[in-house]
Amino acid sequence: MAFVVWTVATLSVAQSQQHQRRGHLSETTAPMVHDPVMAYADSTYHLFSTGWGIQHATSRDLRTWLVADTPVMTVIPQWARDSVPGFVGHVWAPDVIQWHGRWWMAYSCSTFGRNGSAIGLLSNRSLSARSPWSDEGCIVCSREGRDNWNAIDPNFIIDADDQPWMTYGSFWDGIQIVRLDTTMHVAQGCKPVTIARRHATDDTTAEPNPTSKFAGTNAIEAPFIFHRNGWYYLFVSWDYCCRGIQSNYRVAVGRSRSVEGPYTDREGRPMLQGGGTLFVEGDKKEFEALGHCAVYHIDNRDIFICHGYSIAHEGASILVSRNIRWTPDGWPEL
Repeated sequence: MAFVVWTVATLSVAQSQQHQRRGHLSETTAPMVHDPVMAYADSTYHLFSTGWGIQHATSRDLRTWLVADTPVMTVIPQWARDSVPGFVGHVWAPDVIQWHGRWWMAYSCSTFGRNGSAIGLLSNRSLSARSPWSDEGCIVCSREGRDNWNAIDPNFIIDADDQPWMTYGSFWDGIQIVRLDTTMHVAQGCKPVTIARRHATDDTTAEPNPTSKFAGTNAIEAPFIFHRNGWYYLFVSWDYCCRGIQSNYRVAVGRSRSVEGPYTDREGRPMLQGGGTLFVEGDKKEFEALGHCAVYHIDNRDIFICHGYSIAHEGASILVSRNIRWTPDGWPEL
């Protein structure tokens, strides 16, 4: 029911934005997004987020956004429909990165609260809306009863040696990381390993899961790794999204000298056993909850984006964008 409430709120604000539509674009300063990620090319910010076929918006100034009514994926690959029972084309949590002269986009195919999921891959030479994305198949999939992790919420990270990795995951055993090859698929012989959990494995104090009877209480997801000054910073979302004004999503962070971990928080607690330094949460005035973030270095500043469950919009999720500053000992703050 909470998910339905969030969806209705989203649709109501989206419909109000239709009045601003100009041709194939609608203009807004508060784009409706869920699970946003960003790329920058030709003086333009490109925002991609969850939606039917992946939502795409552009901006020159990070304030006014033009939201396209044509999705990134106009055709959902048949392999995705075959791989994930119940998946019909509402694509979740993309990630996008430029590497070796090509843009790569990962995306999630799943159904709510289940771990029969798949992460797909697209590629493109350009971010222009006129340039179609090519289907590159599946990066990784999870199966109910087989895998104790969930193949959603992908994030690409290129390490200091120009080696690509992908971190991903939601609930079950937590956040995973796996090494990729030059085609952005899982490298031969490599298997995912867990790098962060919401709770220590022997912790029995977690609150019951209000959103799924299948996912358990290890409420951690949406990883994003940001490399700075020899440190890899792992941002994760804790607790529960997708419940509108009842959401209690928030972002925590830890860091490591190695992309593979171990990641520890500011107090030295391992994220693998439930550690993490709280980075941002809802202020209960403008936003009830905040989560599913991304971090970028663009134009000599570090930018944090996420979606926030807006109190003014009755729990609908809108884009939040803030600058990051760094403490003398190298920890991020908004």
